[in-house]
Amino acid sequence: MAGHQVTTSEFHGKHITVAGLGVSGVSAARALAGLGARVTVVDGGDGPALRERAAGLGADVTVRLNDADTLPEGTDLVVTSPGWRPDSPLFTAAAEAGVDVVGDVEIAWRLRGEGAPPWLAVTGTNGKTTTVRMLASILEAAGLRTAAVGNIGTPIVDVVLSQEPYDVLAVELSSYQLHWAPSLRAHSAAVLNLAPDHLDWHGSMQAYAADKGRVYEGNRIACVYNTADPRTEQLVRDADVEEGCRAIGFTLGPPGLSELGVVEGILVDRAFVDDRQRNAQELAEVSDVHPPAPHNIANALAAAALARAFGVEPKAVRDGLRAFRPDAHRIAHVADVAGVAYVDDSKATNTHAAEASLAAYESVVWIAGGLAKGATFDDLVTGAAGRLRGAVLLGADRALIKEALARHAPDVPVVDLDRTDTGAMAEAVREAARLAAPGDTVLLAPACASMDMFTHYGERGEAFAAAVRELAGPPADGRATEQ
Repeated sequence: MAGHQVTTSEFHGKHITVAGLGVSGVSAARALAGLGARVTVVDGGDGPALRERAAGLGADVTVRLNDADTLPEGTDLVVTSPGWRPDSPLFTAAAEAGVDVVGDVEIAWRLRGEGAPPWLAVTGTNGKTTTVRMLASILEAAGLRTAAVGNIGTPIVDVVLSQEPYDVLAVELSSYQLHWAPSLRAHSAAVLNLAPDHLDWHGSMQAYAADKGRVYEGNRIACVYNTADPRTEQLVRDADVEEGCRAIGFTLGPPGLSELGVVEGILVDRAFVDDRQRNAQELAEVSDVHPPAPHNIANALAAAALARAFGVEPKAVRDGLRAFRPDAHRIAHVADVAGVAYVDDSKATNTHAAEASLAAYESVVWIAGGLAKGATFDDLVTGAAGRLRGAVLLGADRALIKEALARHAPDVPVVDLDRTDTGAMAEAVREAARLAAPGDTVLLAPACASMDMFTHYGERGEAFAAAVRELAGPPADGRATEQ
């Protein structure tokens, strides 16, 4: 299969301002300059790392550091990195000048030309990366050339320009990216779930949900939604799709018509089968999903639905799920020490993710805290109270969790660590071990972002794993206890 043709004329000769010198900003700037655009990159920061990135863009790209608010004169289009807020002064200036603001996903979509591979898109508050990687594994098992792109892996602009002969792309999209991608029209798309997140950026839950719902606009084949989350179904109802596009639900229970679900430990399809009134197709066993936690089974069903919408056979769904292994820091079993399991779910950076993580275990000593991002914790604690054997709190906004525990789980012992140095996680693990009994799980599911104490959630998870290894000590037989 030959590479597709890329559309370039729209950007040739235009003055394009790129907001942000991060991964996506560098990718967009380099790509647009290569297409003949006159590119200026603006960034509010400065320092050796940013200067090195700027130098790497070459003489054809102008870079302005310490200058994120002023719109360069003559700008025809602004391309933003995902995290820039819509009310940023640069975008206000662009609006006043009648200049459009779009994101790198929009640029990638506009660059698609004849023969471009269709996109299977995934968004949601939690589970996006896992679902997209599951989907890519299933597509590969079907013999299709694919890549997991977008909010993960290789910047999507680079993938579109690569001329690789992809058959289909598995695309993770954040609410930020969807906000800035008005032209996107996927083959099929899924919204996995919706819970309050990034409300400081979007301004309201309604605006956040509306941006997530953009993923359904113009879908051709299937809009996949979560039957346990009515808000995702409502987004399907509100979407303007192509005629014949179907609403496909997924559920952890037996599936209804046009749904995928679970029957007696089997993942089954009642959507993409003949005579779905009476027939269902076995796809895989729950034991084929790693790990088989409820929310991860939901991820697998969503991935399977998108793959089936693309015509993938059942065997490839099973083989792809069997081959898939989750990324680090997503419900990762670190070790068993003195009969207690230690699990790293540092990726649980909001309450919805932590709720799913806590629900996977019967008896938990919970390590939580960090940057709350405007979240509240009452519902999370109320739902988990019966499973909690103790809690160890650390990080900038730990008091919010402590107060919720006092209101809704007053009998749960709580250790409040008033420190943010590099040794805080090691102390948290020691305190959790003191609270835990054989059969318990010590679970790092912070329900908060990590940047108050760590560079990212991965560093936080690594600190947890290192502390667990220190707690375990060298095994007597010389063999590792980690899994």
